[in-house]
Amino acid sequence: GVFTTTYTTQKATQSNLINFFLTNTNERYLNPTFGGNIRNFIFEQISNDNIEGLKEDLNSLIEIYFPNIQVKELNILTNPDTNSINVEMTYNIINTGITDELQLEFN
Repeated sequence: GVFTTTYTTQKATQSNLINFFLTNTNERYLNPTFGGNIRNFIFEQISNDNIEGLKEDLNSLIEIYFPNIQVKELNILTNPDTNSINVEMTYNIINTGITDELQLEFN
C-alpha cells in the first residue's frame, strides 16, 4: 500500500495529531471546524498576543477533537525573521499510561 499502517495507540494518536495540525479549518467538507489552522497563521504578523491566542485555540480544539488526550505542555516557538513556527507538545493518552511528544515546524 501507499500509506504505512499504524497498529499502536501511540503511533495512531501521533498520526491523528499531525493530521490535525497540518489541516486548516474549512479544509474538510463534512467537518469544517477540524484543524489547527496553523498554516494560515503563518501569514499573520507574529506577536506574543497572537501566539497566546493560537495556544488557547489549539488547546480548546484538542479538547474537542481528542478527548483521549491530556495536553501536559504546548509551546509555540516563533522565528519572525523566517516567519516560521515550531509547535512542541507533550501529552498523555488517557487511561493508557502513555506519554509522548510531538514536534512540528511550519514555514
